[in-house]
Amino acid sequence: MSPKWNVFSATCPSRTSLAQIANKWTAMIVITVSQGPKRFSELHRMIEGISKKVLVDTLRSLERDGMLERTSFEGHRVYALTPLGASLEQPLLALQVWAEEHIEEVLVSRDAFDERADDEVLAAAHSSGDQSSRRMR
Repeated sequence: MSPKWNVFSATCPSRTSLAQIANKWTAMIVITVSQGPKRFSELHRMIEGISKKVLVDTLRSLERDGMLERTSFEGHRVYALTPLGASLEQPLLALQVWAEEHIEEVLVSRDAFDERADDEVLAAAHSSGDQSSRRMR
């Protein structure tokens, strides 16, 4: 009988798997490679903002976890999804769609939150200034 895994348990190995899957670079790599095998240089060019070191580290981690494989394709070394990696495609595509569809709402919420936080800081500073000027009198 296999053990019952629980990501909420601090000692459960599935927690490290969840951390890998939830990584933004993992999601972008899996989504990109789901379109077909990709060379390192293609991935680096297609995923804007990722450093070569982070790309190498993430690719190695995905290969170690059995989600990607390095293989030869048309005479070049490429990265391709394994069946395990392909099983992540739909959930990660759903996250991509959600992020793109809701970014305007998120940005509005962020602006409103930041404005409230700024107002609270100003009010606290003003209140603190009033108290210190009273003490000086």
